[in-house]
Amino acid sequence: MKVLGINGSPRKQWNTATLLNKSLEGAASKGAETELIHLYDLTFKGCMSCFACKTIGGHSYGKCAVNDDLAPILKKVEEVDAIIVGSPVYFGSVSGELRSFIERLLFPFLAYSNQARSLFPKKIPVGFIYTMNVPEEWAKQMAYEHQISQHEMAFKLIFGGDVENLYSYDTYQFTDYSKVVSDLFDPEQKAKRREEVFPLDCERAYELGARITGRQ
Repeated sequence: MKVLGINGSPRKQWNTATLLNKSLEGAASKGAETELIHLYDLTFKGCMSCFACKTIGGHSYGKCAVNDDLAPILKKVEEVDAIIVGSPVYFGSVSGELRSFIERLLFPFLAYSNQARSLFPKKIPVGFIYTMNVPEEWAKQMAYEHQISQHEMAFKLIFGGDVENLYSYDTYQFTDYSKVVSDLFDPEQKAKRREEVFPLDCERAYELGARITGRQ
């Protein structure tokens, strides 16, 4: 069994990446072969609206025709048994890089047909991990979860498997708060949460990876 992790954060060793790695450790504990892709290492754009993936008789029907750094990653998705996607929350949504990935990944499999809505050849579970600087109560006031869930519904439609998520709130954003203008936040409270709560989020991420793998 193969589980693919997608890091939509520009950071490779911070909150999102840490939780993704923990989730892949959980998947590996169930015998899965895992791989983590860092989207910010790749050069690609979002959907170009060429509609080659919708052209009748075209060689790219049901597949993205753009040949760039993302092309081999899209091919990998067809070969794996589960996906775990991670992103920081920027202005109430996922990162721009992840949004572009979602467009390129999902649109080719979306069938404009009354017969079937998805061209993806099998059902696979998907996990989402979100990290955000704001406390949970702020995120709820700004309806972050409602906005973010639109992506999850799209993955459910295309891949057909179970979809679950993990939210990590009030994350430690800087290694040294004294070097940045951030008096909106209490650095001591941030440090305490990093020490006491983030490890619990890591445990939850591990369990998410194990659960998703166990569904196959």
